[in-house]
Amino acid sequence: MTPRTPGGLLRRHRDFRLLWCGETAGKYGSAVTGVAMPLIAVSTLHADTFEVGLLAATAWAPWLLFGLPAGAWVDRLPRRPVMVATAAVSLVLFASVPVAARSGLLSVGVLLAVALLTGTAAVFFQTAYSAYLAGLLDPADQPEGNAKLHGSASAAQIAGQGSGGLIAQLAGAVNGMFVNAATLSVSLLCLTGIRFREPRVPRAERPPRALAREVAEGLRLIAGDRWLRTLTLFAAASNLALMGYQSIQVVFLVRTVGLSPGLVGGLIAAVSLGGVAGAFCARRVAARVGDARATLVFEVGLAVGALLMPMTASGPGVTLFVAGGFCVTAGVVAGNVIKASFQQRYCPPELLGRLAATSAFVSYGTLPLGALLGGALGTALGLRAAMWITTAGIPLAGLILLFSPIRRSRDLPASAPPRPRHEAPGHTMRPRPRHEAPGTS
Repeated sequence: MTPRTPGGLLRRHRDFRLLWCGETAGKYGSAVTGVAMPLIAVSTLHADTFEVGLLAATAWAPWLLFGLPAGAWVDRLPRRPVMVATAAVSLVLFASVPVAARSGLLSVGVLLAVALLTGTAAVFFQTAYSAYLAGLLDPADQPEGNAKLHGSASAAQIAGQGSGGLIAQLAGAVNGMFVNAATLSVSLLCLTGIRFREPRVPRAERPPRALAREVAEGLRLIAGDRWLRTLTLFAAASNLALMGYQSIQVVFLVRTVGLSPGLVGGLIAAVSLGGVAGAFCARRVAARVGDARATLVFEVGLAVGALLMPMTASGPGVTLFVAGGFCVTAGVVAGNVIKASFQQRYCPPELLGRLAATSAFVSYGTLPLGALLGGALGTALGLRAAMWITTAGIPLAGLILLFSPIRRSRDLPASAPPRPRHEAPGHTMRPRPRHEAPGTS
């Protein structure tokens, strides 16, 4: 662990700087792919609305298939090698798409297979990454680290989505996949350069059905804690609506509003500016009003802006899409910054992998359902009607927070209450001191 010296994390913490650079490069490539993949389906393969929604659903389906055991597996292994291996697998898979196109083998089925396999790699990468960050940084540095990572991810998303549309228009959507492969190479180099090594995981004998017990422990961890349960259920409901409209927004903008691929990428990039604003404001608002109240401001107050997006029209009417999406993205990213810092101080390190995987299983598990819902609604009712229904679900999800203890609190708790004595040793939620967020760098 790097000793604390004056200055911001990026200046004084070499390993965090490498992680930040690798993650920023990876998020840029993912953003290019997020625009390129549906454009390949729409423009190159002439897929229908439901197939485009199915493509988004397939990318997130592994969270339902592997999300729960992934946490238990990751808690048994060093996290950095897991991240390196899954990034390498994703690099090969994304590079295979343009190769298949040049060989005349590209089809919707191939895109679905790539989406499924890279989504599976993402399950293990994200689970390991969430737990690894808590070990890499001192507790007092974690809020700053979360804010910097979320902020740079949003900035990379802006650049990636904007250039993704331009790449699709100038060089073809298929070539956008080479960009993701290149950025994953940068991410791999950064990950392998990190010097920090986690403590060796003891190879203890595990009784039969140990994996099932560890998975069940992760479920009990969330189900039995009102704070974790509330935030996880809210994320599940919110993600259902978010992916519902995001899975069809490219088709909506191209076929209903009548925009070019380049302009579509530019609009989605402009929307992502909200993520930078949210990451910048999250710690400041939380320090001023309390992190529980800040969660309500970001996740409930800003969510109402989603209702502007279905009113998008050509010409000046495209500003409605940008304004609504900006508010939603700012609220989501700021809420994620606050939630990540809360979970890292609230949960013991040995359970962070299971907490990350179990909460992701519930919250990310609704993403493929939302994508299928968006595609089905767009096919049955039309794209604009589907946008109205799915975006309305975003502010409605905030009711879960309003009818929870968060509404009556200024701050989220610093530690969990002690568990009953009969629980397994080493798996109790130990009280830990709350650390004040450090000043801006």
